[in-house]
Amino acid sequence: MDRIFHARILPGQYLSLLLLACLAFWFLWDKAIILAAACMLGLVFLIERLIHTSYTLTAEGTLRISHGRFSRVRQRPLADVVSVRRASSVQVAGRALLRYVLVEYRDGKCDALAPVKEEDFIRLLLKRKAASIDQM
Repeated sequence: MDRIFHARILPGQYLSLLLLACLAFWFLWDKAIILAAACMLGLVFLIERLIHTSYTLTAEGTLRISHGRFSRVRQRPLADVVSVRRASSVQVAGRALLRYVLVEYRDGKCDALAPVKEEDFIRLLLKRKAASIDQM
C-alpha cells in the first residue's frame, strides 16, 4: 500500500508568498497591469506548488517526489538510498530555524525533503528500504 506524506510549508516559502502578494497589490495600485498579472500568475504557481507537494513511498519500493501539477514527478528506487537523516541549515541561539530530511543516493545526489511527520517518514522509508533490499 502506498503511503503519502505531505510537505511542510517552510518560512522562506511564506516570505516569498507574502512578497509576491505585496508586489501584485503594488502593481495593481500603480496601474501596471502586465506586471500585476505576472505576479498573480506567479502566485498561482507558488500556491499550487505549496499545496500539492507530496512524497509517496510506494509498495513497489520507490520514492515519488511530486512538486505539484505543473512539475514532473521524480521517482527513485529505495534500494538506491544510502542514508536518511534529519538535518538543519540555520541555527540561531541553539535552535534550528530550518529543519529537513536529507536523503542521499548511491549516485551522489541528495534530496532535501520537508514532510509534516518527519519521524514517521524516516521510519517507514528505512523499513521499506530494508524490505526492497530483501526482495532483490
